[in-house]
Amino acid sequence: MSSTSTPRAVLPAPAPGAVADALPSPVRHPALDWRIRFAVLALIWGFSFLFIKVGTQAYAPFQVTLGRLLFGTAVLAAAMAVKRVGLPRGARTWGHLAVAAFFLNALPFSLFAYSELTIPSTLAGICNATSPLWGMALSVVAFSEDRPTRRRVAGLGIGFIGVLTVLGAWQGFSGLDFGGTAMALLASLSYPIGWIYLRRTLAGSGNSALSMTGAQLLLGTVQLALVTPLFTTMPTSFPVVPLLAVVALGALGTGLAMLLQYGLVAEIGPTTAQMVTYFIPVIATVAGVTLLDEHLSWNTPVGALVVLAGAALTQSRPRGGN
Repeated sequence: MSSTSTPRAVLPAPAPGAVADALPSPVRHPALDWRIRFAVLALIWGFSFLFIKVGTQAYAPFQVTLGRLLFGTAVLAAAMAVKRVGLPRGARTWGHLAVAAFFLNALPFSLFAYSELTIPSTLAGICNATSPLWGMALSVVAFSEDRPTRRRVAGLGIGFIGVLTVLGAWQGFSGLDFGGTAMALLASLSYPIGWIYLRRTLAGSGNSALSMTGAQLLLGTVQLALVTPLFTTMPTSFPVVPLLAVVALGALGTGLAMLLQYGLVAEIGPTTAQMVTYFIPVIATVAGVTLLDEHLSWNTPVGALVVLAGAALTQSRPRGGN
């Protein structure tokens, strides 16, 4: 899939790979209907914020992120071995993938993990939904063909109002942990930065999406492996439930989810596949409230709906195709 067919907004976090829109993927027709895989993907990504919250109850945020990348890389490595796909070649490609790994994996994964030390998983999931808004704003600057139409500007404005509603701006953001919320919003901003970087540097690469993403996750794992020992100490115990949460976060929320995402993009196209964005905060909210007993004020779901409406408007196109 060439860069000209890339959607103007980005696919959502916590999807760590960005090369699905930049590289061609073979069209497959799996036995499992795409709607079922779409639902599974939404559930996995929605529950990722719960997994982060549970993991950070026993392990440092950097350790949670390292485990996430490690298990996610293992899943991609297994898929590459089954399909006999090798790693990409060329120092230039690996250099660009190292930058992408930072903005799409190491940085946002770590920021979300740190943010959930002080904010609910429901709020983190909703902050994640602002990623398409950031992507639209940045793409206008990065790409001359992405003109700021009135529809997209209106969507950005609506989304911004939704963010203020979620944060309770009219009451002075009282009861809100500013640091944790800022980190979650910065994490959602990091994703489109990485997507745009890949679109500008590796669009049209001859390597497969699986090969590029496997290398990207590997590089992200190396980055966290270097940083984690500098800021954390080895855990003295390994509680089972938080450990299982980290394993699920990596193997399911990172590895399997990426495979599902690329299969959907190849089969039904990026426009339909990216609709999964709108289900993630809903599932994250339900999971946080029902399983973690997180408090939910009226402005949180209302603001989330406004954010999603704005994000949908920025990604929609007039019937004339403008």
